[in-house]
Amino acid sequence: MNQPQQDPQHSNPMRHPPEQPGGADGSPKFGRLLVVLICAVLLIVAITFASEAYFS
Repeated sequence: MNQPQQDPQHSNPMRHPPEQPGGADGSPKFGRLLVVLICAVLLIVAITFASEAYFS
């Protein structure tokens, strides 16, 4: 129904900082992360094939 207005202390009892607006300056670099992940997988594949060729 009609809820009373609460003061800001009650709406934020743990005193979290206000949410930061999403923007380009704070956004993570997903492209760079994807490239690093692909390089790591390729390195593991190369080590696997090299060790298989060496030990057989």
